[in-house]
Amino acid sequence: MAQKILIVDDSATIRQELQRLLKANGYDVIEAGNGMEGADKIARHADLAMVICDVNMPLCNGIDMVTKVKESPRNAGLPIVMLTTEGSAKLIMQAQKAGAKGWIVKPFKNDQLLSTVKKLARAA
Repeated sequence: MAQKILIVDDSATIRQELQRLLKANGYDVIEAGNGMEGADKIARHADLAMVICDVNMPLCNGIDMVTKVKESPRNAGLPIVMLTTEGSAKLIMQAQKAGAKGWIVKPFKNDQLLSTVKKLARAA
């Protein structure tokens, strides 16, 4: 059974690009358009291998979503990687403190993203 990855990004274009790349490499993909929707999907899908999440989104940003999700002991081991145009050390530290396992800056290279996914995706 393929590993399932959640993509949380308010850009439909980025979600489509990631979905195409991940599906072509054997992953199942589900999507969310903001942090609130992302947290809800994480709560409903206990079989996620990992989450790829944008930082700047409406309603609930990525770092707030990570903080909320990591409050649940069930999600303690869920790898979450931030994928964003932001590169400030302060934001990266906030994300790590919240529980994010990685940080990739857009525009990303497909091989870099796939390497991160292969390294971090957990067996569900």
